[in-house]
Amino acid sequence: VQLVESGGGLVQPGGSLRLSCKASGFIVTGYDMRWVRQAPGKQREVVAQTNASGERTWYQDFVRGRFTVSKDNAKNTMYLQMNNLTPQDTAVYYCQRLTGDFWGQGTQVTVSS
Repeated sequence: VQLVESGGGLVQPGGSLRLSCKASGFIVTGYDMRWVRQAPGKQREVVAQTNASGERTWYQDFVRGRFTVSKDNAKNTMYLQMNNLTPQDTAVYYCQRLTGDFWGQGTQVTVSS
């Protein structure tokens, strides 16, 4: 099992990014998965979660309406579309497969003018 995040970077406040979590060794639509972030000096916090099929999603209050989690079975990838970013969204973002507690290496998102 391997998870590889990509798509992070530096973006201005109000901007957008799309993070990708490419999975190998399993099918993303077979497992519940989520995005977790960790800001400097803070604990990790769950940002968004989706069930195996991707039909049900859940969002932390501070991202609801701005972030969208989705899965692409053909590309075996989970995504996090992030819009209207603020400096408070600056963090390392990780994808996680809940069963077995598998994590990617993380991708840095920095929101700054």
